[in-house]
Amino acid sequence: MEKKATTPAPAPKPATAASKGSGGLNPALVIPLLFVIALSVYMFVLGSPDHFIDGDMEKGPKPGDYFGIVHEGGPIVPLLMTCFLIVLVFTIERIITIGKASGTGSIDSFVRKIKALLDKNQVDEAIKECDKQKGSVGNVIKAGLVKYKQLAVDGQLDKEQKLAALQKEVDEATTLELPMLQKNLTIIATLAGASTLIALLGTVLGMIRAFAALGAAGASDSGALAAGISEALINTAIGIGTSAIATISYAYLNSRVDDLTYSIDEIGLSIQQNFAAHY
Repeated sequence: MEKKATTPAPAPKPATAASKGSGGLNPALVIPLLFVIALSVYMFVLGSPDHFIDGDMEKGPKPGDYFGIVHEGGPIVPLLMTCFLIVLVFTIERIITIGKASGTGSIDSFVRKIKALLDKNQVDEAIKECDKQKGSVGNVIKAGLVKYKQLAVDGQLDKEQKLAALQKEVDEATTLELPMLQKNLTIIATLAGASTLIALLGTVLGMIRAFAALGAAGASDSGALAAGISEALINTAIGIGTSAIATISYAYLNSRVDDLTYSIDEIGLSIQQNFAAHY
């Protein structure tokens, strides 16, 4: 019976199932779709004749019509709109995923409950709290507690080996759970810088257009100069705005993941300390 108690390791299974459920959106499918949406909005919404004087794009947008003004930003605008949509969609997706990973209740309250139950050596009650909490934190801690019970009746391993096995179980469960929470965060972080560079490209193209028009006219052409500068500034504004949102989003989401990791580490340490004290 003692061998049976030491060999099975059912704890990672809940973590694996949870990881599959928190896989999130597939960037290879979502990003092309968002580009198509952005391009459609640029062509058929921003580029609608209703936003231009006499329905003619050559005459420019109507005064105060921001849709037409943004359309004047040129072909870089759809790319910047795609970047914005990517940041928006993946931010919302990560918020939902991390929220589910946190479980049904407050993480801080859950940590306090588990530590209090472990201080009383009430492992079964702690496992029940994990079942109530659910999410990545609950799954990882439950994996450690199940291993805790197995090692408590194991007569073959010494204390140091048991502590090492307990630590390994928590680490493996954490490895299965937490990396999925960071999925797509790299995309947001990349766009925080890339959107600014794309905007800079649009700015340069706008200035090239402005000075090319001036050169073709052979004299000072305030209309052509204004159109080129307008294109440059529109791209700059959209790019900087997208970059700012992406930077804030990444910092917030990354801090949420760090909080979950810290909570798991805190309870994992309590499990080891409790085991060392009682066994």
